[in-house]
Amino acid sequence: MNFLAPFALVLAGAAAVPLVLHLLRRRTGEKVDFPAMRYLLRAEREHSRQLKLRNLALMMLRVCAVLALALAAARPIGRLAGTSHAPTAIAIVLDNSLSTSVVINGAPVLARLKDAARGAIGRANASDRLWLVTADSRVVGGGAGAVRAALDRTEPLAGAGDLRAAVARAAQLVRGGGLPSRQIAVLTDGQATSWSSAVPLDGVAATVFAPALAPPRNRSVVSALAEPPHWTPRGAVRATTTATDSVTFRVALGARAAARGIVAPGEDIVVRLAPSERGWISGAVELEPDELRGDDVRWFAVHVGSAPGVVAEPGAGAFARTAVDALAQEGRVSRGNDIAIAGAESARRPGVFFAPSDPVQLGAANRALERAGIPWKFGPSRSGPAPVTGTGLSGVSALRWYAIEPRGAQEQGSIDTVAKVGSDPWAVAGDGYVLVASPLTTEGTDLPLRASWVPWLGSAIADHLAGDAGAITEAAPGASIARPAWARDLEEPDGTRRPVLESRLEAPSRAGVYFWLRGTQRAGALVVNPEVNESDLTRLPIAQLRARFSGAEVAATDDAGRWTASAFSLSGRRALDGAFIALVLLLLAAEAVVTRAIAPKAD
Repeated sequence: MNFLAPFALVLAGAAAVPLVLHLLRRRTGEKVDFPAMRYLLRAEREHSRQLKLRNLALMMLRVCAVLALALAAARPIGRLAGTSHAPTAIAIVLDNSLSTSVVINGAPVLARLKDAARGAIGRANASDRLWLVTADSRVVGGGAGAVRAALDRTEPLAGAGDLRAAVARAAQLVRGGGLPSRQIAVLTDGQATSWSSAVPLDGVAATVFAPALAPPRNRSVVSALAEPPHWTPRGAVRATTTATDSVTFRVALGARAAARGIVAPGEDIVVRLAPSERGWISGAVELEPDELRGDDVRWFAVHVGSAPGVVAEPGAGAFARTAVDALAQEGRVSRGNDIAIAGAESARRPGVFFAPSDPVQLGAANRALERAGIPWKFGPSRSGPAPVTGTGLSGVSALRWYAIEPRGAQEQGSIDTVAKVGSDPWAVAGDGYVLVASPLTTEGTDLPLRASWVPWLGSAIADHLAGDAGAITEAAPGASIARPAWARDLEEPDGTRRPVLESRLEAPSRAGVYFWLRGTQRAGALVVNPEVNESDLTRLPIAQLRARFSGAEVAATDDAGRWTASAFSLSGRRALDGAFIALVLLLLAAEAVVTRAIAPKAD
């Protein structure tokens, strides 16, 4: 047994008062016999033993009443059956991740979790301390009314949140609550991906509720990308779904629908577009709605610019001219002198430059690169064949190439490697240039013989040379992201702008496309989408879910009524002050009965 107010035990000293009064009643003095008193003395001798026992009982009742009153004032708690509970610090961890928004049997899972939480909050009394901790570790504390109001306002997140961190936060709160009874009450849909590893409770008992609901079959968009991310002005949208049957889709660019269609299971959605808009545009790939609406839409961003003027310099060779002609026919480039495709010996920015085919020209190439302000030079010759690794270069080999070396040690920090051969750079890019280590000949590389040659060249131009369009950052809701050094404002999907001054910040909690602003112009994009794992609705059996928690007593159930009943009473410790007050009343009643029995009866 523990006491919440042990200082009140000093009141137990008042138990000496009845004892002192009892002793004072024993009168001493000279005895004088009167004839009229003989009958009374005879009666007293006859009932003396009975009177002494009653007086002793009266004293004991009064002493016990005072002791019981002192114990009640000390607010004891202990294990005792009953409906009351000890003052408890309890943190309710509510799983409001995206997966809890799935509709099963006509209602979202989150609504069932909130109903059970309301039942637990209804059992709280004024001496308890309550907190509500959601999956994104947001905390609301206070009385039952404040926590209930916060519960009513809670909506599903756009992503997974972090339930492990939420439980850790709840344990921290209850340990600092200042009450001996502590409890974490967890309500979750039991999604396997959310509880994939052990969750330490740090010595705080927990009770877990996960409703026994079979998840529906779910389809989702798990990826949506603009290819390339910078269109000039043509490009494609590629998306992947988890649909197990044919499903209709819609591709939106900005505020309008750009394409519609039907995709079969296992197929990618590929839509080629040439929008009339220019600049940064938000886009989305949507499926027809199912029971989990939050993952039926996936967002992407694309920068659309005018087709740059590109020229293949005479020394670049036939492969370069053919590729430029093909890109011009597709509308991805125009004929002009804005960007050059050339050998490095005639380098001028902006352009795509290849190593010289004649080793004699190596010195001239390095001097031209230096004059153009390109911070790289060609080093020793290498020979292969050796596979080239890089986006869009699958199956490409380097047959002859030069080591690409930074010009000066200070350039090491600015390396932007587009492709590698082994562990060495094969293609590097920077401000206004793309430099390739092999000559654009069949003796140098088989790239111009591959089907990927023209698309790769088009992507290199769009991504690195078609203006300073900025980058696209992908993030899950609530993830920590870095702010671009030049950005001071973020444009939200509804067009409002908010200042962003911190070097790192949390990604917005709402999925969508946000734009980094350079001054008043869009200069990059932040794309927020839910984690792919949230689309996997597989549930853990209740026994496995219970096994995920360690470090304290854990009770887990799929019955909402049993879980609600376990709130505030998992440890079995209850407030005993009411029991002692009842004992005081009982002792006083017995004292009254004994007092009446002792009192002389009127003749």
